Order: sequence, then structure tokens, then C-alpha cells
Amino acid sequence: MFVGIGKVEILLPGLNSLKSKRRIINSIKGKIRSKFNVGVSEIDFLDKWQRALIGIVAVSNDSKFLQSSFTKIVNQIKEFRDINILDWSIKINNDFETETGKFIYNENST
Repeated sequence: MFVGIGKVEILLPGLNSLKSKRRIINSIKGKIRSKFNVGVSEIDFLDKWQRALIGIVAVSNDSKFLQSSFTKIVNQIKEFRDINILDWSIKINNDFETETGKFIYNENST
């Protein structure tokens, strides 16, 4: 199993409100989710009008597929008008150890 983790830092020049930023970021997140079937979230610069950091995660049995998908995702983001990508990074991990255990839910432990 391979897990791909990506971060894309975006500059949104010319915006003057968080409402405008949210509209654009939500549009980006929605298109990425629907086209690539990945998890997407704004993870930093939440209160900055003109910056955003988007986190992306995907799971696959093929690391080359993940690499290709993340490259396509970054290219998709580049196609949005009025935004600039400041930085992006991708990490693909496959060194997970399997741990088995038992989850016990105790309703009275609060």
C-alpha cells in the first residue's frame, strides 16, 4: 500500500475578503475531489485573504500512479484563473508496519 501526501501553497492576488477566498478554494477542492477521487483540505493560512495551503492525500497500490495523479492535480490547479502556485511538494510513503489490536469502547469512561 502506498500513501501519497501533497501540499500546494497558493497565492490569490487581488482578493480583499475571506469570503472571496473561500469561494475560490472551495471550487478548487471540489474539482480536485471529483476528478481525482482524493482527500483535499485547506490546512494553513486559514485567516489570510491571499494565501492558502491545500493538503491532498490518496491511497493506491501503485506508486507510479500516485506520482502521476499528483502531477495532474498540480497541473489542474495551475489552470485556475487568478491564482499562483508558490510551492508544492509530494511525498509517497510505503513503509507502514501492520499493527493489530483491539478497540474497546467504554461508554462510561469520560
